[in-house]
Amino acid sequence: MGKRSRQRQKNQPAGRDHRDNAGWGAGYADIVKENKLFEHYYKEQGLVPEGEFDQFMDSMREPLPATIRITGYKSHAKEILHCLKEKYFKDIQELEIDGQKIEAPQPLSWYPDELAWHTNMSRKIIRNSPLLEKFHQFLVSETESGNISRQEAVSMIPPLLLKIEPHHKILDMCAAPGSKTAQLIEMLHADIEVPFPEGFVIANDVDNKRCYLLVHQAKRLNSPCVMVVNHNASCIPTLHVNTEGKKDVLFYDRILCDVPCSGDGTMRKNIDVWKKWTTNSCLHLHGLQLRIALRGVEQLAVGGRMVYSTCSLNPIEDEAVIAALLEKSEGALELADSSEDLPGLKWMPGITSWKLMTKEGQWYSDWSEVPSSRHTQIRPTMFPPKDPEKLASMHLERCMRILPHHQNTGGFFVAVLVKKAPMPWNKRYPKLLKGVSSTSAAPTEGSPGVTTPVDSPHLPESGTVQEEAEEEEEQEEEKGTKGEVDGEAPEEAPRGASVAQETSAKQDRVCGPPPSKKMRLFGYKEDPFVFLTEDDPVFTSIKSFYDLSPDFPKLNVLTRTVEDKKRHLYVVSKELRNVLLNNSERMKVINMGVKVWSRNSGEEFGCAFRLAQEGIYILQPYIRSRMITVGVEDIKVLLTQENPFLSKLGDDAHAQAKKMVMGSIMLKFIPNPANPAEPQCPIQLCGWRGKTSIRAFVPQNERFHYLRMLGVEVFKDKQGLGQKQRDGEKEAKGGNEAERAEGAVDLENGSENGSSEPKADASSRETSS
Repeated sequence: MGKRSRQRQKNQPAGRDHRDNAGWGAGYADIVKENKLFEHYYKEQGLVPEGEFDQFMDSMREPLPATIRITGYKSHAKEILHCLKEKYFKDIQELEIDGQKIEAPQPLSWYPDELAWHTNMSRKIIRNSPLLEKFHQFLVSETESGNISRQEAVSMIPPLLLKIEPHHKILDMCAAPGSKTAQLIEMLHADIEVPFPEGFVIANDVDNKRCYLLVHQAKRLNSPCVMVVNHNASCIPTLHVNTEGKKDVLFYDRILCDVPCSGDGTMRKNIDVWKKWTTNSCLHLHGLQLRIALRGVEQLAVGGRMVYSTCSLNPIEDEAVIAALLEKSEGALELADSSEDLPGLKWMPGITSWKLMTKEGQWYSDWSEVPSSRHTQIRPTMFPPKDPEKLASMHLERCMRILPHHQNTGGFFVAVLVKKAPMPWNKRYPKLLKGVSSTSAAPTEGSPGVTTPVDSPHLPESGTVQEEAEEEEEQEEEKGTKGEVDGEAPEEAPRGASVAQETSAKQDRVCGPPPSKKMRLFGYKEDPFVFLTEDDPVFTSIKSFYDLSPDFPKLNVLTRTVEDKKRHLYVVSKELRNVLLNNSERMKVINMGVKVWSRNSGEEFGCAFRLAQEGIYILQPYIRSRMITVGVEDIKVLLTQENPFLSKLGDDAHAQAKKMVMGSIMLKFIPNPANPAEPQCPIQLCGWRGKTSIRAFVPQNERFHYLRMLGVEVFKDKQGLGQKQRDGEKEAKGGNEAERAEGAVDLENGSENGSSEPKADASSRETSS
């Protein structure tokens, strides 16, 4: 196996380019955008309105337009939008590139507050055209800062339909690479004045490596309310929380279930789907999709909403899964009518009749037509319900299918499920303890001390060969390499049941999800998460140096080491602290918390820890000293000069700085509504007060962001040059003031990211960089 993997790696093109340009034409010259089986299949299914099929196929062959989303919860969103409208969009709307006239970017009509925009430019054009160099660098810089996200338009739909509020407990079951997770985090922080919302997001993915992509996305938003975990979504463990001294089962108010799929709705950006697509993909994935969705609704609180979505147009992966869910729920679930939730979005209602086709072209309209030799590959849940009344009561027309040619997007499917009652297989198990309630108003679905249908598979005392075989089979299915063989959940007992209960359930054909599976942990061993106590010695100097407010949540501060000297301190919300402390043995946590302090080089600066820019907006309400109020010109000086003397500051800021001893400081800009030319949002920067100088500890991309807000051009005003040429010109000591500003930022970034210790010798930094 290893030998074959190495051989595949040898055959891949060198470098990142083959991956970066995937789906945009480069490296795919030999792929013809034709698939007769695909066309035949979707013509027969009747998903596309009559007379529009040719238009549908033509649209699938066109590159996907570039789409960006402005981070909604950040106070800088309006400033970013103003910058885009007044500068970058105006600069590019009259351009013509490769014979194609660039249209002015337009807001997505159905996305709130003009925070999402699209243009007829593909990502390939934006990357490669010299005329769009400034715009491209702006997108890269602001994306890294977390102020915008480059995300496909249809991918933005599921989080909007969840209707998230700041107090909601949210589970994202298949979260990587994290664009939808970022939206969930933004909605959680709708009130920017509240640093610690009551709700939280637990973002899960089965792939250990993809979890780190997820961490990267989440980290851009600096939220203390996010936890990234690594589990198989179809058997993600049940979590407990401590509520007033009692252990309760955690049920989620909102669940995003964006399952693995065949991806035929992504042909516009993933060109290799054209040659790889067959109907086998949906047959292999249907069982896995159903199990993940079942696991989701089990963990959903009564009254909660779960959004099921795929980037596939195939009814076997879409309506068939929803119909099976509704049938198994016996009335506990219902499809919500979301037709009025996103005005301006064009979509097709879900279908109530569909057929199944094999790779060889054989059609089946009903389970009774399927030969026994195909029963391991084709399952009854893949077909529409026979009973017309039952089918009508499901309201499958409430599902939403987005077709590419209607609004120049990718293909997508989404359905909103509301939980009206506990799932039937949960009801059938007696409660052995009384007087115990769940945290989210679902008292009959689980209680501490009781083996719940969603609990025990995760900490088994021993495992059978059969369980291990099923686990391996499921992992292969997640990769799309193995056919579904056990998809008939009604014949299987709920998870966590005893052997006797499982046997009884199978005999009685009780409705329920698949049997219990062992939890296995893969990937890297993570550093521990160690919470500090209120009387930890590190707080002594921090409290006195920064005059820390008494209501700062010390118990929510953690570090990632047990024995060594604490290098960084992180903070999480009290709700996530509760989750971690009560579930550390049953789940694999990849990352959580926002860095708020980093260790200095010595104690002589008054405090062993300096402020970290990542957590500056969280700490700001709790710090009552070491704060300098600055103006616009002060910020320009701090962000464009490496180590300016204190005298370079304005009189007011200079007077404040002179009163302070050496050490870490917070630089705060307060907007003035009477001066609309200045940024109308607060700005907080982490800095350092030296003997005679002052500097800002701000990463490169954030410097670019703040300078743009202040009207400073940070990119070279010259077209047609690549990054290496620009770097060479800077080293040649040429250029204008904007180039010098960019050079200073590059130097600062190297110091900030390379070491946590402040350095005073600017000349040595310039030499080393």
